[in-house]
Amino acid sequence: MKQQNYENHSKVDPIYHHWITLLTVVTLILSIVFFVKNVTTELLLSFIVLFTTITFLLIMVKLRLYALQVQDRTIRGEENFRYYRLTGNVLDPDLTVKQVVALRFAPDEEFPGLVDRTLSENLSPDEIKQAVQNWREDHHRV
Repeated sequence: MKQQNYENHSKVDPIYHHWITLLTVVTLILSIVFFVKNVTTELLLSFIVLFTTITFLLIMVKLRLYALQVQDRTIRGEENFRYYRLTGNVLDPDLTVKQVVALRFAPDEEFPGLVDRTLSENLSPDEIKQAVQNWREDHHRV
């Protein structure tokens, strides 16, 4: 596996990000075309097809967001424990979830200092990742 760093840390799930998204967009476009062509002759069917496709799209988006929220919550707990293990204190509640998620890439030696810097300078997640000197890989997040 290629060594992870700031430039290549994003992870793409090809089935979700390429195929499911593409098929859903194509299905939505075809549903709109079907609706426009058949709304005068097949009113009920036209609405059923369109609403089913929109419902599927919304379910797809919400399921992805739920998965990301669970991952964020898990990461926050893990990083809070790691900070406690290293410093004897819990993470400051002023840190946003996105900041904590970005801080997970800092190794133990850099983590407490980067937390302090993030709090004092209100670093963005991107700035946090760029500030990491020795990248701590995370291949589990999707």
